[in-house]
Amino acid sequence: MFEKLSSVEERYEDISTRLSDPAVISDNEKYRSLMKEYKNLTPIVEKYREYRKACASHEEAAELLEEGGLDRDFREIVEEQYRESQEEMDRTGEELKILLLPKDPNDDKNVIMEIRGGAGGEEAALFAHSLMRMYTMYAERNRWKVEVLNLNDTELGGVKEASFSITGEGAYSRLKFESGVHRVQRVPETETQGRIHTSTVTVAVLPEAEEVEVEINPGDLQVDVFRASGAGGQHVNKTESAIRMTHLPTGIVVECQDERSQFKNREKALKILRSRIYEKKQREADEKMAAQRKLQVGTGDRSERIRTYNYPQSRVSDHRIGLTLYKLDAILDGDLDELIDALLTASQTEKLQQQEEF
Repeated sequence: MFEKLSSVEERYEDISTRLSDPAVISDNEKYRSLMKEYKNLTPIVEKYREYRKACASHEEAAELLEEGGLDRDFREIVEEQYRESQEEMDRTGEELKILLLPKDPNDDKNVIMEIRGGAGGEEAALFAHSLMRMYTMYAERNRWKVEVLNLNDTELGGVKEASFSITGEGAYSRLKFESGVHRVQRVPETETQGRIHTSTVTVAVLPEAEEVEVEINPGDLQVDVFRASGAGGQHVNKTESAIRMTHLPTGIVVECQDERSQFKNREKALKILRSRIYEKKQREADEKMAAQRKLQVGTGDRSERIRTYNYPQSRVSDHRIGLTLYKLDAILDGDLDELIDALLTASQTEKLQQQEEF
């Protein structure tokens, strides 16, 4: 590990020097690429330097204790330095192991989220709206940009299905574990006898794919134009601006009707389609790797029940890691960090265990 860290630090110093080179600065693509690599290496190098500093302190204390001849007060100081530096070495060493884990190549990507009401009819649609609001508020907390790509709502304010993009640093790395079935348990407003109903909503988190990553042949597309439908809006049912796009080789179908412009709906549909194709290819590749399927926090399968939101008890339970929090209102207002941090920790722990097995 330490040989690798030494070469990482050398690479870091080399990039730091090159970033000051006028020839590199004038080459936007080269400069951007080096800056991204420099940024990724910075936390590793900083932690490595912390570790080396702790090692030097520990070695110094060990030598003084071995030499002996210390008066009592000074010996106590050196012994404390020995203990503290050992603890620091242990801590930074574990943190370095995590930093050196293979990075998900999609972590730096923006996100396209898709939310669909499942079992439960209108109650599921209402909860789908609550989840869309939750993720939007979480994005706002992180100063990420949200853009609605497609929205099919209901008369009562629910959401049958919605697609929206989230643009910002670390968006996919923080949201990637949200894919799956979200279950809600509550008493619907229309329930006269106070019975608790269970409904489900499906969430898909897709890394936003660039055009260079997924090339779509126009001849592979079947594009249908139709009149938008939904709960309201001046443009609904008046113009044929809605787009249904079918990718014939994969059978993936995308609809967009949120914009009045057919051109804008087509552009958004392509954006979603590109990300769905990218995700499909990636999922097929992951399925060939048994280790990937064994991750404790799950594979992001849309059919996997991942979380339950229980209104009567103000409880949110994530079934993948056995975590239960009694702060439903705060979570639905976008306070997701405690959940997401726990999921990331579980994923890192599982990866470390797998690495040790090999």
